[in-house]
Amino acid sequence: MARLAEGTWHVEEGARVAQLHLCDLQKGLPAELARERLEQLGRNELPSPPGRSLLSMFLDQIKEILVLLLIGAAVISALLGEVTDAAVILFIVLLNATLGVLQEHRAEKSLAALKRLSQPYARVVRSGRLQQIPVAEVVPGDLILLEAGDYVPADARLVEVATLKVDESALTGESIPVEKTAAALPEADLPLGDRKNLVFRGTMVTYGRGKAVVTSTGVETELGRIAALIQETPREETPLQKRLGELGGWLGGLAIALVVLVFLAGIWHGQPALEMFMTAVSLAVAAIPEGLPAIVTIVLALGVQRMARRRAIIRKLPAVETLGTATVICSDKTGTLTQNQMTVQKIYVDGRLIQVTGEGYEPRGKFLLLGTEEPLRLREQPELLFLLGAAALASDARLEKTNGRYRLIGDPTEGALVVAAAKAGLFKQRLDRLYPRVGEIPFDAARKRMTTFHRTRDGLPPRLPGAALDWLPEEGACAQAECTCVAFTKGAPDILLARCTHLLAGGEVRPLEESERTRLLQLNGRLAEEALRVLAGLTATGRERPLLIRKPWSGT
Repeated sequence: MARLAEGTWHVEEGARVAQLHLCDLQKGLPAELARERLEQLGRNELPSPPGRSLLSMFLDQIKEILVLLLIGAAVISALLGEVTDAAVILFIVLLNATLGVLQEHRAEKSLAALKRLSQPYARVVRSGRLQQIPVAEVVPGDLILLEAGDYVPADARLVEVATLKVDESALTGESIPVEKTAAALPEADLPLGDRKNLVFRGTMVTYGRGKAVVTSTGVETELGRIAALIQETPREETPLQKRLGELGGWLGGLAIALVVLVFLAGIWHGQPALEMFMTAVSLAVAAIPEGLPAIVTIVLALGVQRMARRRAIIRKLPAVETLGTATVICSDKTGTLTQNQMTVQKIYVDGRLIQVTGEGYEPRGKFLLLGTEEPLRLREQPELLFLLGAAALASDARLEKTNGRYRLIGDPTEGALVVAAAKAGLFKQRLDRLYPRVGEIPFDAARKRMTTFHRTRDGLPPRLPGAALDWLPEEGACAQAECTCVAFTKGAPDILLARCTHLLAGGEVRPLEESERTRLLQLNGRLAEEALRVLAGLTATGRERPLLIRKPWSGT
C-alpha cells in the first residue's frame, strides 16, 4: 500500500487516494486484503494504558507520607512491646489501603463495562458487499458509508458526498457542523478544521450522507494522537494529597525534634540513656494521629457513593475532594464541555411570547404565556401548532427512543425544533408520513435558510385548526400522483422577513405591515441579546394558486 506525505490526503483527488490504497470505489477493499492489513497494522483502537494489578494499587495507597509514618510508628510500638498499639495502627493502615483499592478496582470494572456496552459498528463495502463490522476491524483502504447519526470510525478521505455535514466539536471545538466536499483542496498546509474533504474519527455526521476511503486507523488518527499525548502527561497530586503530604512532613519533623529534645533533656538531668530514648520514642509515636487516614478515607468513600447515586464514576477517592474545592468552572459554548444539546425556550407567535419548559431531548414540557404559570390549552393555539409542525417538517433531525431513553440524530438546533413540536404532540415521524417531503434546498451560508417542499391536499394552511390535530389529513391522503405543494423555510429572521409578504395572526392571513416588520426585527435583536439563537419560519404555497407537484422538486 503506497503512502503519501503526512497530512496531504486532502490535496489528492479521491480516486487517487482510493488507488493508492488498492480500493475500488464500487466494490471496496477485497476481504482477503482487509484481513491481511488488520494483522499487519493492528486493530482500529485508541491507545489505552495497561491495566493495573491489585498489588500496584495497594502499593500506591501506602506511599503517602502520613501512612508511612503510621507504619513506622507501628514498627516502633512493636519493638517497645506495645503489641496492641502496633496491631491497631496496622489495622487502620490496612483498612485505609483496602478501601482505596476496592474503590479504584470497582471504578475500573465499571469503565470496562461501559466500553463493552458502547462498542460501535461501521458500514463498509468489501468485495462488493455491504457489511456491518466492529469499528476495531476497520483498516486503511476500507470504503465506509456515512449517514446522519453515524460516528466516523476512522480518519478518511471523502470520495462522494450528498449535503454531508459533520459535527467536529469533539476534535476542533467548533460547534457548528462542517459542510463537507469531495473535491481536492489545493493548499497542503490547511488547518485541521479547514480540510473539508476529510472526516475524522470520533466526529458525528449530522446531515446528509457520504462515502469515504479510510486513510488512518487507531493511534495514527488525529484523535489517536491526542489520546497518546494525554497518556504521556504525568500524574499530578490532588490538593488533598498535597496537604496530607505537607501535614505528614510536619508531623515527621516534629516527631524527630521531640525525640531529640526529650532525649537530650533526660540526659542533661542524669537519666539513663536507654530509658530516655524509649520514652522519647513513645512520645513521638503518640504524637502521630493514627485515626486521621482512616477518617479521611471513610469521608471520601461516602462522597464517592453519593456521586455514584448521581451516575458519576469516581476512579480515585481523592478526586471527590478535588471536585469539592472547585469554586468557579469556566467553559465555552461549543458543546465540547457540555452535552451539546439545544432546547427551544421561547416562541413568538400571534403577537405573544410563549415560554417552553423542559430540558434535553425528552418530549415533555409545557407551553406558558411569558410571565404566567398557567399552561396554554394547545387546542386553542392553532398558530402555535402550525408553527411547530412547520419547523419540524423543515428539519432533518430525528428523535428516536431506545431502551426507554430518547436520542437525537442530527443537528442540535434542528433537534430542538423537533423536540418542541413533540412536546405539543406533533411527532416528526407522523408529520413526515402525512406530508411527505418531495424536495429541499439545503441550508448554506449564502442563503442563510433551508427550504423543504411537501405534498398536501390543498396547500397550507387550508384552514386554521380548531383542535390540536385538526389540520392533519388522514394518512395516505396525499399519495395521489397530482397533489398541491407547500414550502416551509426556516432561517435567519432578518433574511426571511425581507422576503415575507403576509403574517398569520388572529386566525387569519393578512398583509405584513412595515411597522410590524420593524417591530419583529427589534424583537429579534432583544432575543439575541439574551444569548438565544433565533430562527424564523416562513411558508409559501404560490401567489395565486398552490404549486402542483407532478415530479420530485429540484431547484436553487
